Amino acid sequence: MASEEPVFADVSIGQPVYDEGGDRLGTVRGVDDDGFYVTASGSGALSLTDARDVFGTAYVMWRCWECGEMGEIGSELPANCPNCNAPREDLYYWAED
Repeated sequence: MASEEPVFADVSIGQPVYDEGGDRLGTVRGVDDDGFYVTASGSGALSLTDARDVFGTAYVMWRCWECGEMGEIGSELPANCPNCNAPREDLYYWAED
């Protein structure tokens, strides 16, 4: 029996995700070597103000998986890490107090 090659999809932050029946599950909020993370539909995305309310005095920032660099979130995540040039897929949201 021949083994099947894995199928890889182009997944990016903000992309909608659907189940096999075509129902929307949510949007991609992060990607790493283990897969991707989805914010569930109906859960509502947190604004920066809402996130600060949830995390207390924390600041919502981005952080690089490769080098640990952190930065403020503008209108969106940077295209790559300004410190090590890792791609956007290696950046994730981080609560810093």
